Amino acid sequence: MAANETIVLAGGAGFLGRALAAHFASLGWRIVVLSRAPQADAESVRQVSWDGATPGDWTRELEGAAAIVNLAGRSVNCRYDARNRAAILRSRVDSTRVLGETVARCARPPPVWLNPSSATIYRDARDRPMDEATGEMGTGFSVDVCRAWEQALFDTPAPRTRKVALRLSMVFGPGRGGVFEAFARIVRLGLGGTLGDGGQFVSWLHVADFCRAVEWLLAHNEISGAVNVCAPNPLPNAEFMRVLREECGARIGLPAARWMLEVGAFFLRTETELLLKSHRVVPGRLLSAGFRFEYPEWRPAVRAVIRANI
Repeated sequence: MAANETIVLAGGAGFLGRALAAHFASLGWRIVVLSRAPQADAESVRQVSWDGATPGDWTRELEGAAAIVNLAGRSVNCRYDARNRAAILRSRVDSTRVLGETVARCARPPPVWLNPSSATIYRDARDRPMDEATGEMGTGFSVDVCRAWEQALFDTPAPRTRKVALRLSMVFGPGRGGVFEAFARIVRLGLGGTLGDGGQFVSWLHVADFCRAVEWLLAHNEISGAVNVCAPNPLPNAEFMRVLREECGARIGLPAARWMLEVGAFFLRTETELLLKSHRVVPGRLLSAGFRFEYPEWRPAVRAVIRANI
């Protein structure tokens, strides 16, 4: 794909959307951001209103576009009560469904559609890595959401559009709204010790590699289906947090036992699954197809994020 083509970022006003917009703008692409609260247009970036569930004027933006990347979805950083569960599922499935219906009606549909999923679709794994070929699906609410999300993508009758489900890990990068901001704040308050027993694996990805992987997947027409998008070297939580403390210059990091995390999660209105489930996920398809990571190891990735924040 060449410069001066249009990429549509649905739900692209958040951390990942801003990163992709900056990346593709630097390559000469035109960017259309579909947003519930569109901001003023900027150079190379045009913002269009949508509600993530119903057709509207935004549908014309897909006609003749070179690619769609759907980033819409309610945050999972909340308590999983009935109301939040419904909103989390609905925001992902509805946005995927309405994009699919629009693509199916296009006279000149986008040739490629990247839709997020999550690395949490795999089971809690400490014994071995989970890749796309041999990974075992987990159970529970988060896994059910991922399955429904991917089904909404692949059930779309759009034979002229290649579809890829991005099974994403946590993505770390500089700037507001990303997970690094939250982790760094905890560490600098002296609370960045081992979480739980520390043996659960953490899958992660530097934002630069996220943007490069998206660009790479758009260009490789032979790849469709589910793709793990994470760094190739997940590591146990104890080591993950130790490196983070060292690079942030934190002398101490108080550990938190499971029961402490359960209490804290209740008062912070979130869930311990986000911290305690073992995500030992590896990018098998990306590696076998020749994608090269700029940041395959955690310490250089953290160091690069901190430098960029200064």
